[in-house]
Amino acid sequence: MGKLNVTLLRYLGKDEFRILTGVEMGMKNHELVPGALVASIAGVKSGGVHRILRELSKHRLVQYERGKRYDGYRLTNLGYDYLSLKTLAARESITGFGNQIGCGKESNVYIVNDVEGRDLALKLHRLGRICFRKVKEKRDYHKNRRNMSWIYLSRISATKEFAYMKVNIILMFC
Repeated sequence: MGKLNVTLLRYLGKDEFRILTGVEMGMKNHELVPGALVASIAGVKSGGVHRILRELSKHRLVQYERGKRYDGYRLTNLGYDYLSLKTLAARESITGFGNQIGCGKESNVYIVNDVEGRDLALKLHRLGRICFRKVKEKRDYHKNRRNMSWIYLSRISATKEFAYMKVNIILMFC
């Protein structure tokens, strides 16, 4: 087991996260998101977008690919992890990040700290692993869409699991 390297997280600015969010939003409808679409979603000037996308690609937060019809970017698991960690830090849900404590067929689990210094577990979903390829057949995440990215399916899975866990906690303590 290893540790997710989050040192770059503190050096990324507002524009970098807007572009990561733009790629994420574009991936809802596109397998590869063109740079022009990222610029329009993120609201950042086109020249700046391409420079930032190159930097993000160098750090493996996004991946540039040449498709059959057009070229574009796709968000990597690391980029998605950075987006989620930034959101949790902005909400002041977590303040520190520790080592990996578990690795399952759907997710990786890490130790994090909250504002009060307590240790918590953070689960980062990873649908699409080798042993979990039939998720599109067995779960209703895609709702009759032909193509959906594994990263977006992971987001839906995490959202559903969070809702179920919230209900379980309420039922346990009532």
